[in-house]
Amino acid sequence: MDKRTTNLFANVKQRLLAGPGKFLDNLPLARKLMLLYLCCVLLPLILTDSVIIYMTVRAEHNSSRHEMENIADAIKYSLSNRMDNAANLSLNIYSNKYINAFLEADYQSPLDYFERYQDFLKDSLYEASVVTSNYQIVMYTDNPGIVNGGSFWNLDTIKGEQWYRDFIDSGQEILAYPYYESSVTSSQRKISIIRRMDYYHKGSGPNLVKMDLDYSSMSQSIVNAKYSFLVYICDGDTILFSNDGHGGMGKPYETFTSDLLKKTGISKSMNVYGRVWNIYVLNRELSALALIKNNFQLLIFLLCLNLLLPALLMTGLNHSFTSRLMELGAAFEKGGIDELKALPAVRGKDEIGILMESYNLMAGRINDLIQTVYKDRLKEQEMDIARQKAELLALHSQINPHFLFNALESIRMHSLLKKELETAGMVERLALMERQYVDWGTDSISIHEEIQFVEAYLELQKYRFGNRLSYQIEVDDSCRGYCVPKLTLVTFAENACVHGLENKTAAGWIFVRCYCDEGVLCMEVEDTGHGMSPDLVRDMQENMNNASMQLLKENRRVGIMNACLRLRMATGNQACFELESEKGSGTIITIKIPVEALHKKAWKQNENI
Repeated sequence: MDKRTTNLFANVKQRLLAGPGKFLDNLPLARKLMLLYLCCVLLPLILTDSVIIYMTVRAEHNSSRHEMENIADAIKYSLSNRMDNAANLSLNIYSNKYINAFLEADYQSPLDYFERYQDFLKDSLYEASVVTSNYQIVMYTDNPGIVNGGSFWNLDTIKGEQWYRDFIDSGQEILAYPYYESSVTSSQRKISIIRRMDYYHKGSGPNLVKMDLDYSSMSQSIVNAKYSFLVYICDGDTILFSNDGHGGMGKPYETFTSDLLKKTGISKSMNVYGRVWNIYVLNRELSALALIKNNFQLLIFLLCLNLLLPALLMTGLNHSFTSRLMELGAAFEKGGIDELKALPAVRGKDEIGILMESYNLMAGRINDLIQTVYKDRLKEQEMDIARQKAELLALHSQINPHFLFNALESIRMHSLLKKELETAGMVERLALMERQYVDWGTDSISIHEEIQFVEAYLELQKYRFGNRLSYQIEVDDSCRGYCVPKLTLVTFAENACVHGLENKTAAGWIFVRCYCDEGVLCMEVEDTGHGMSPDLVRDMQENMNNASMQLLKENRRVGIMNACLRLRMATGNQACFELESEKGSGTIITIKIPVEALHKKAWKQNENI
């Protein structure tokens, strides 16, 4: 492309751009405002409102779908939990040797059966574990010596029942079976867990246990949840539960029709011990669409109002702010380089009036800038002085530990001179522990160093407990270089002494172990002390694994919570704690940390602190 062609294109471009620019420059301000309104307000308003309406409808749809998903998951979880609890109880009955022995025993007479039945209830804790449950439990056997009644019946009484035939035909070991039982005395819906009782005679025993769940409670829990959507739980096309208000325990099961299926928004299936149950959550009309339909005429009226009213107001507004804008522009022109002149008068309380008032405030603040900078410098000087005072106080605080360690060393040397070797050893270990407590230059030390503190502490405790305390420390060499927060393992050893062995009259042991297992550093502190109750173990382990500053303030075991919190903070919350204890036998605390979350440094076999 030659130079002449380039110049030609440049001239055409300049003329095209100059035309609209000249047109806008010559257009009156009122028309500019109207044009601005039409192009930059009304048209975007129509477009954005359309987009917002669409997004609102879509968001409502997504929100409803998400809510339906949550409802389906909640119902699935609730039903699975109830059915699993019943199945677990039936498993306990299934594997209970006392119950199985009772079902297969040879009874000489009804009186013999009754007497042995009473003994069975007393010895096997059957009533405490089964009869007092919320389920109606009946066991059926082919033992002719069984007298029908209570929880034990003969198989001959149910062989004509439909549920028994269906269970036998299914070939399942355990089956969830919903059915409607109609009799002369009562008619009601039932959901049962039926299980073969052939634990000790696999595949040969005809005995079975049938557990009837509390259908009314299950149905009421779904109604009481007050879901905002209609929910149906079906076995095939049979409606087992719903929250539509038409269900009833005494009515036969209803059918889930094709019309209801068309309204379904979310459906989920769940396997329930040999059966497949479906959870259907029905759609509802979107509220945004209903709002638009109900207010369509009002929306049209507002849209027209946006076209006419601004055109009438533009003319009056033009004169209102044009003159004041010119005054503001003149004030900027009169201002010098180092000072702005204030406006002599501010007219109006609208945005332009506020702008003129803000201009005057800005001019005053600029004139006060030097004073403001001066005050900031004074504040910086005060902060420097405060920092220097803090440093002096920190240096002063180091004097007290210095004199304490010198005094302990003097006592140790004096004891050595008098050949009081035991006292000298105690003072030496005490000095080692105290120096570590006050030396917080770094919070991270190697396990090798921490184990030395543990051993020093346990040796000190042996002076106190005598032969009542024995300990054993086992540390793999591969673990000694890993760094942990200072005084964490010592804290657990201290807890084992104070809370585990202190009030125990018999001799006790403390075991400290450190080893690596598949990329995980494991630290164990075990004692053979009093132990703890299961409730205390559960609460303490939960607090240890969720240690926080708030728990540290509220918990009585400050040392343990402090150590757990520091371990979690130092490892990015990757440290986990396991607590096992048995009353009267002892306690073991296991700390597990992935090795990639720890720093490692070199150590020497004869390294000392």
